[in-house]
Order: sequence, then structure tokens, then C-alpha cells
Amino acid sequence: MGSSAQRILLVEDDQNFGDVLKSYLEMNDYEVELAKDGVSGMEYYRKAKYDLGIFDVMMPRKDGLTLAKEIREKDKELPIIFLTAKNMKEDIIQGFKVGADDYMTKPFSSEELLLRIQALLKRSAPKVDVADEITDYTIGKYEFNFPLRIRTYTPEIGDEEKLSPKEAMLLKMFCQKQNFVLQRSDALTKIWGEDNYFTARSMDVFVTKLRKYLKKDENIEIVNIHGNGFQLLVKEPV
Repeated sequence: MGSSAQRILLVEDDQNFGDVLKSYLEMNDYEVELAKDGVSGMEYYRKAKYDLGIFDVMMPRKDGLTLAKEIREKDKELPIIFLTAKNMKEDIIQGFKVGADDYMTKPFSSEELLLRIQALLKRSAPKVDVADEITDYTIGKYEFNFPLRIRTYTPEIGDEEKLSPKEAMLLKMFCQKQNFVLQRSDALTKIWGEDNYFTARSMDVFVTKLRKYLKKDENIEIVNIHGNGFQLLVKEPV
């Protein structure tokens, strides 16, 4: 199964039912781990990352409600669906109290479960930042293609500069914040992975390089905003 498959943690004490459900979900391109009770379910959860949990409510050793409550203390985002053999109002209320996203009473339609899984996964998918999808930027008289990492000075044919990965990432962040302050801490965390004295000095070196790459356009300036970060200023040509 491809590593891109979404992973489901299925916790169900009825072995036959669990095996059938696991096979059905795998046929629909999900990667499924089956645990037989809440204790082993928690062990699986600690060892790997899952996109969704399906927990039976009534189980030996540790029930689904307790398992969900323990997971919710560590993870507020994991979508959880409860399965139960009894359509008891009390169970449903308890389920939602501990952080369930959905609830199904056995017997249920496999197709309906599949639709509910798809809806929950869609809802919990990370939101794509539109700014991150932009690949081409205009900075005064320069064009910048982020995927290719190429800076082009448009008035002169052949004036291109291939940037290093870090230079390209930094220039992209400047482009996204054009004429606004780019916080030093944001750039350091995103590009260097940490904000400390040494990474800050490294960033200063990269800013100097970017100034050099953009120096032919007198309307462009990267200014130091003391205590905050930098600002890519692009003035309108007079």
C-alpha cells in the first residue's frame, strides 16, 4: 500500500466484525491498523500517526470512551467515530462529551460509514495557505520563480541568478510580505528550524545576498526594522 494512503486506527473487540471492516476500508484505499481493545489501541496510537480513529464503545480492558478521552488529552485534532451495538442516548452524549466527531450504531451500512469517514477527513485536512501556492512573483523590475529558484532582471536579457534553497525561501517570504515587516523569528523558525543567535547571524548574511541580487532596481530596498525583522520595500517608479 502506498505511503500516501490515509491511516485509520480501528479499535474493535469483535474479531470477525473488525476483520471484515478492516478489509472493506483497505479495499477503499485506506491503511488500517486493527486493535482488539482500548489498551492495545492506545499502544498503536503511541507508535504511529493516524488520520482518523474508529472506536467501538463497549470493549474489555479499556472501553472506547476512555480511549478517546486519553487521546483527546494529547491530540485535539484526530477525527474520531464511535461504533456501538446499542443506540443509547447516554452513550451518544458521553461520546460527544469526550470529543467524538461522529457516531454510528451497529448494524450500519458500510457505504454510509465510508461517506462519513470521507467527510471527516476532508473537514480535518490542513488548510492550504493560498500565499504558499503562488510560484511567480514580481519585485519591481525583477521576476522571481520560486520552484526554479531563478531571479530574473527583466530589462536585461540573460540577467538571471539561481538562488540557493534558503535564499529562495527567504525571498519568497519577503515577497509574501512585500512592503510589510517580515518578523525575524518567523523566518528563522520556518527556514532555519530555530531562532537563536547563530541562525540570526546566518539570516543577516542571506539578507545581504538578497540585497545584492536586487540592487539594479533603485526602487527596491530591504530595510532593517530594529528589534523586529526586515521589510522589503518596493516603491512605485516615478
